[in-house]
Amino acid sequence: MQRTATSRHYLMVEPTYFDVEYSINPWMHPELPTYPKVALEQWSALRDLYLELGHRVDVLEPRPGLPDMVFSANGATVVDGRVLVARFRHPQRRPESDVFRGWFTDHGFSVVRQAQWTNEGEGDCLTAGARILAGSGFRTTPEAHTEIQEFLGLPTVTLTLTDPRYYHLDTALAVLDDDLIMYSPQAFSADSVRRLQELYPDAITASADDAEAFGLNAVSDGRHVVLPHGATGVIAQLRERGFEPIGVDMSELQKAGGGPKCCTLELRGAA
Repeated sequence: MQRTATSRHYLMVEPTYFDVEYSINPWMHPELPTYPKVALEQWSALRDLYLELGHRVDVLEPRPGLPDMVFSANGATVVDGRVLVARFRHPQRRPESDVFRGWFTDHGFSVVRQAQWTNEGEGDCLTAGARILAGSGFRTTPEAHTEIQEFLGLPTVTLTLTDPRYYHLDTALAVLDDDLIMYSPQAFSADSVRRLQELYPDAITASADDAEAFGLNAVSDGRHVVLPHGATGVIAQLRERGFEPIGVDMSELQKAGGGPKCCTLELRGAA
């Protein structure tokens, strides 16, 4: 099957102040060393790859004291130019909301609102064609899903995460195109797995090893799928389905529980 890429518009944040200073997910170990120079090299390679693929990348200036701000996907959800800014669960990340809201306002987005309920942006709200797949269980609250649906104007499917290693939906599921996803069944409640099977009977399912390699924290433009190179099983499955997987090294940023998608917020409908 011939897949077609479409040009995308992304917002990224350079990891100038990246570090693992605290632990708010099981991947974070502040007692272990981090190497900011390596994180910057890996992030820069990801940004350059997007540009080579023909996508537009805007960069939001990082702020000191916000080491997780590099994970820009968590900052908002943007659909048809409407921006719902995140309301973070953990106090360490809450100041990020004002920075993201200011950027969107300064860059001409006319409808910008901060979420009333705890909601961690595209970390838990993945746009899939004419619906939003919305995660809960660790960060975004179920009440936020109603707000997301009403504000963004798309029906929202609630999915419950059950494994704390996969604390955001984008660590357990990736949207490949409007009608196809890949996901890890082990990360979800039984009811959520049944719902995904109903909606996406042809979905790619990932092994435990691929999920642990952050293989589902992936970015797709409909043809190219950017994901950690260690997820060899899903890379093979993507090739079989006609996609062009591109493996990248995000090992330093994975120390904070992030991969390619975590670093990439898609601006749908932006000018």
